[in-house]
Amino acid sequence: MAFLDNLVEKGIVKSSEINAILRETKDNDGDIDKSLEERGIDPGEIAALRSAYYNIPSRNAEGLEVSFQVLKNVPEESAQYYKFVPLAMEDGVLAIGIVNPDNIGARDAIQFIASKLNIPFKLYLISYTDFTSLISQYKGLSGEVSGALSELETELVQQPDETTTGGIMEEVVTDLSKTQIIEDAPVTKIVAVILRHAIEGGASDVHIEPLGTKVRVRFRVDGTMYTSIMLPAKVHNAVVARIKVLSNLKLDEKRKPQDGRFSTNIAGRKVDFRVSTFPTYYGEKVVMRILDTSQKVMTLESLGLLPEGAELIRKAIKRPYGLILLTGPTGSGKTTTLYSMISELDRDTRNVLSLEDPIEYNIPGMSQSQVHPEIDYTFATGLRSILRQDPDIIMVGEIRDKETAQLAIQAALTGHLVLSTLHTNNAAGVIPRLLDMGVDPFLIAPTLILAIAQRLVKVTCPGSEKAVPIEGSIKAIIENEVKDLPEKFKGQFLSAKEVYEALPTDLCPTGTRGRVAVFEILEINKAIEEVILKTPVEEEIFKTARKNGMLTMKEDAILKAIKGQIPFEQINEL
Repeated sequence: MAFLDNLVEKGIVKSSEINAILRETKDNDGDIDKSLEERGIDPGEIAALRSAYYNIPSRNAEGLEVSFQVLKNVPEESAQYYKFVPLAMEDGVLAIGIVNPDNIGARDAIQFIASKLNIPFKLYLISYTDFTSLISQYKGLSGEVSGALSELETELVQQPDETTTGGIMEEVVTDLSKTQIIEDAPVTKIVAVILRHAIEGGASDVHIEPLGTKVRVRFRVDGTMYTSIMLPAKVHNAVVARIKVLSNLKLDEKRKPQDGRFSTNIAGRKVDFRVSTFPTYYGEKVVMRILDTSQKVMTLESLGLLPEGAELIRKAIKRPYGLILLTGPTGSGKTTTLYSMISELDRDTRNVLSLEDPIEYNIPGMSQSQVHPEIDYTFATGLRSILRQDPDIIMVGEIRDKETAQLAIQAALTGHLVLSTLHTNNAAGVIPRLLDMGVDPFLIAPTLILAIAQRLVKVTCPGSEKAVPIEGSIKAIIENEVKDLPEKFKGQFLSAKEVYEALPTDLCPTGTRGRVAVFEILEINKAIEEVILKTPVEEEIFKTARKNGMLTMKEDAILKAIKGQIPFEQINEL
């Protein structure tokens, strides 16, 4: 080791001691400090010598408490293997303590992690003793699952193999698909721990994916996927079986996808899980969507709507009849927006009913119905029945087919206010989509009130805002975006002097936390009605809407970046 050679040159250790120090260091799991201390060298002197040799500042991390927000930047497996650990977030820079800077693999791993997070880092030398103290602060998911896996090794009831004779096992069964798990086994604990940590971490989805030699568990938090833990491949079948049991899915069906759901109480809250299995090369992948029914319904303003947009929606939902459609990809918050609209309605004097799949929030004063396609209770069949319930307002979870679209239009024509969702890329695309579904233009024009497109973008953490002047490329991006807007609507963009970026902090390592929606609201007025009846193509609808001052989702995001609500870079996600 070059560092030891350096100590020999300085006369601190003898050349004859090097081999012994190397053996002791290996036996001590890489703790060279301990070997040197046993030879009477002061720990402070060792730290100074290593710092001078590696040209890396040393850091005394004794008693340091690292927050979970900082720890989660570096996976525990990587930290354990390479002997480095995150220490703090300081002025947007991630401080990382490393035991052995000679380890090129460790340096490469740190570089990879930092580039992936898009966060600069600074290395500090720490002692092995401080490292072991810090690594123990990785608590929670991995620790609890590791404990359960240890229990699992002793609680597997092995089944006789076909090759056994006289009931004596000749081979050790390692595949859990061939083992019977006793009641209340650790697999149950593993699944429970994963779900609890997903909820506590604010995840919207849990992915359990077989990768051959490992099983990867990932959480989607604020729209981004994070690997939370890697499980041994042998537990995959048992974990999937446990989830299938909870969801009432067929245990023996592994060749085709299945869908199910289950509910549980976690920390006094009822949480619903929508489960989907999918056959892959290495086995079944499971995705669980988390639906926290105890969450409060958000107000229109808290969704991220500008005052003008909130006013348009409030005016629309007061109409006695008509159709309001929300559009956006899966997971863009459409249903949350629908619930926010419903929460503002007078549910005492008006009969409000819904068809949902699944029911995500419970709204007092509203009759909510869960569709079940497997028994032919679909949105279309449910919509036929709901009209016999004397409704004033109908919420339909999604318009998926021609029959549902035509029934929704008919309901809107016959004196009902209908709220629903549709899959298109933008607000103007709603009308061509309805035409594709077989709805006639002369029915769309008098019934459609609003078409709202939305996406979710990340929110800047309080205290993480950094002002950036609007000049150069930023100015060019904004000017190009609003060039086709009428002059009276451009002022709020062109008069702005700065936008904001997100700066990582100790409490918020990514600089962002949570998400907010950006909107594009198409109001159907006389000019739009004429376009629908004459030339109902997306380009013409969009051009007419722009003349009326409709803002795009990207422009809505720019206004939020000007106010410091979101980082300017989030407009690239739209």
